[in-house]
Amino acid sequence: MPDNSNPSSTLVAAIAQSRWAQRLKPEELERARQGMTERRVEAGCFICRQGEQPACWIGIIDGLAKMSSDWVTGKTASYAGIPAGGWFGEGSLLKTEPRRYDVVALRATRVACMKRETFRWLLDHSIAFNHAIIEQINERLGQFIGLLESQRLHDTDTRVARSISIMFNPVLYPGQNATLAISQEEIGHLAGVSRQRANRSLKLLEDAGFLRVEYGGIAILDLDGLRRFGG
Repeated sequence: MPDNSNPSSTLVAAIAQSRWAQRLKPEELERARQGMTERRVEAGCFICRQGEQPACWIGIIDGLAKMSSDWVTGKTASYAGIPAGGWFGEGSLLKTEPRRYDVVALRATRVACMKRETFRWLLDHSIAFNHAIIEQINERLGQFIGLLESQRLHDTDTRVARSISIMFNPVLYPGQNATLAISQEEIGHLAGVSRQRANRSLKLLEDAGFLRVEYGGIAILDLDGLRRFGG
């Protein structure tokens, strides 16, 4: 797992493509780069764990992760999939509280870790960074309200549709194209259903013209329709 003082070329590229980084002044961007490391997390392993004290702000360089919580009843609540380009954990850093969720790599995933000290420095010195974090928190709040509504009011097919459409949020996960490299098993993990049940939902959504199932992923044909499905 690389942990170098100088960011790798892939990490530099990931930073450059981030919405928040594109707003920074050159000296602020350099400070951000110097305060980051990169590491690789194998499929099924934790990127971060519920209850730990956060030491960094985390971004997905490539791969796919799932944010979830395990309850004392033994059940798991899946919150969201986090594709490449997504950053998370700002709330825990701002409140300096233990993380309230697990994030697990669904496949081999490379992550960027911005040190807490760097994150706090940017908050103290960059108005643009503050605005980007506020936008991110606002979008995340809207995402979780929609998730709560989906879990309480909607059926499994709608949960699958929402789990897919969430990963195309342009603020939280910028840069996604119309084809999402994701397996039916991974979709099942994100929606909290079996691979077989996810397959049934995908067939229904495909027949309705919202997406097309392809080898190794899905092509989105009607993102707005996918977001509105069942609502």
